Amino acid sequence: MKYDEHCVVESLLPHLGNESARVRDAGTSTTPLVERIRHGLPLSEFHALHELLEIPEDELGRFLGMSPATLQRRKKSRQLNSAESERIVRFARLFGAALEVFETHEAARSWLKTPNPGTAQEPPLSYADTEFGAREVENLLGRIDHGVF
Repeated sequence: MKYDEHCVVESLLPHLGNESARVRDAGTSTTPLVERIRHGLPLSEFHALHELLEIPEDELGRFLGMSPATLQRRKKSRQLNSAESERIVRFARLFGAALEVFETHEAARSWLKTPNPGTAQEPPLSYADTEFGAREVENLLGRIDHGVF
């Protein structure tokens, strides 16, 4: 599957009531997402996720495994490495899943930032700092969506 060439973060968000954005733009891209991640996404993806989550840049940097010094270097180079790019996609995917369940950006954002018993009393965003944690958050969202908590 291919993704929107312009903004991966936006491509991973659902259109409520419509087909998923992941499918919507499949015909407009020329580069598969895996290849883009391996090459490293542009810093604009960091900014797009920052605006979506409405958290401080340094906090988002920590979630992405970036020290303040590394974040400054990325700002100068305007390019993320592959590990940071993969984490950008992880958090955008989680926001998209939360948006499907809670239906508004504000509700999804609030749920992701609030400590939760299903994530060991950590905010789901913090719990998702590993891929396994992210999968647990996705499972929790699935249970909430189906009324099984």
